Amino acid sequence: MGTILIKGSTVIDGTGTPGVVTDILIKNDLISAIGNFSANQADVVLDGAGMITTPGFIDVNTDSDHYLSLFTDPAQQDFLLQGVTTIVGGQCGSSLAPLIKGTLESIRKWGDINLVNVNWHTMEELLWTLQTLSPGVNFATLVGHSTVRRGILGEEIRDLNESEVQLSSSIVRQAIEEGAIGVSTGLAYNHSRGTPFAEIKMLASIAARFNGVYGTHLRDETENVEQSVTETIAIAKETGVPTIISHFRPIIGFEKQFTAALELIRATDAPIYFDAYPFDYSIVPIYTLLPQWAQQGSLEKMQELIKDTGQEVELKKEFAKIQGDQVVIARAPGFDYSIGKTLTEYAATQEVDAQQGLLNLMRYTRLKAVVFRKNINYSMVVDALMGEKALVASNSPSLLENRNVIENERASKTFSKFLNICMERGLKLEWAINKITAKPAKILNFKDRGILKEGMVADLAVLQPLLLPHSKQGGFQPVHVIVGGELAVRDGIFQGVRNGKVLRRT
Repeated sequence: MGTILIKGSTVIDGTGTPGVVTDILIKNDLISAIGNFSANQADVVLDGAGMITTPGFIDVNTDSDHYLSLFTDPAQQDFLLQGVTTIVGGQCGSSLAPLIKGTLESIRKWGDINLVNVNWHTMEELLWTLQTLSPGVNFATLVGHSTVRRGILGEEIRDLNESEVQLSSSIVRQAIEEGAIGVSTGLAYNHSRGTPFAEIKMLASIAARFNGVYGTHLRDETENVEQSVTETIAIAKETGVPTIISHFRPIIGFEKQFTAALELIRATDAPIYFDAYPFDYSIVPIYTLLPQWAQQGSLEKMQELIKDTGQEVELKKEFAKIQGDQVVIARAPGFDYSIGKTLTEYAATQEVDAQQGLLNLMRYTRLKAVVFRKNINYSMVVDALMGEKALVASNSPSLLENRNVIENERASKTFSKFLNICMERGLKLEWAINKITAKPAKILNFKDRGILKEGMVADLAVLQPLLLPHSKQGGFQPVHVIVGGELAVRDGIFQGVRNGKVLRRT
């Protein structure tokens, strides 16, 4: 590593204080000094005049582990090119470790688990394996409750007995000791939906004991979202663990329930937050479009159910509630021609109605397709993001574009769009930068990142102010991105540098 000098940019350090025009000197992987320096003091000099330098952005909820792109696309360019230098995985109850039985069953609803040769079992072995891949961004992970539970029970769905509870506790504790930054649950998913409160509280207590965090995909995001949030607040209060509700969003048709749940979060003094993204669509495994009564048992059992012609009438009756033009096929293994089509368009190619088209797609892909569903009230989610309990997250993987996945704006534009919205609303840039740097770093206990000051790790984004079309307000586009003291993006172009670190609990 050499030295990098950023000359004359406005430094917004992440703390919320006003920006200052100054120079930044980077040596090796650290911010060495902030002040006035001559250009001959550095190996690389970046002209920052008219630009803004901030800490690298932290994406608190990503899916690059679920989609296995940490292995197939370790550079993680989608994140780097929008100024993100640190991502967090292991969300929604599913992590890449620990693997009690050596398989990745808990993530097969998202990615093709045959793409990776699994050579690890423990969290320690996973983190070492990921570091050898030289990721482009820093990566930290939660330990997934469903991953542990399914490692113990397999595909059986029931309460744990006393010895299994103790085993689960021991496995989670070991994973956190080995470097996981906390624990996550996916309570809306089939294998975890019936998990009792006591079991969740036990795992959250372990995370709290190790200064970790608890992330949760709520049991219900629609009719019973208020009750789900109440349960989550109780966990945070009773354990003291910093808690983040994953992808908290107003589902269309359930805005009233969302508003009531949001008020609960705002009113409590418990350490509870939520993450969200400024877009109107969700990315979901196709099996989640099945009615609740059909989401029972293992993936194989659901595959058998949809093949049963005796279930067709009832399934298609439920599918009639889904608007075909609001569902876009994002991934369909073996059926590439369908990628990018709405459900209505896909059904038309088969000369069937949208309900039969959805059932056909489920059958053809054996429930392994992924879809974009426009089911979020956009104006409400943006308003919610402006609150103090809100964190910004893409809830997305970075993927090299290929024939089996269509482009996902959340992976490439979440943070730029968030900053642009803040400027359109006349909010202070210092406030917006704090929300995506120092604030999540504090919650996640990343002690050496998130603030731009001497002695901190040199994860930085240099932003070019832009004038937004049809607006007097400005936006921002990352021009240079530095990860661990190395220039990963220069003049908006990825430099082939992969200098991310696997971050462990501190």
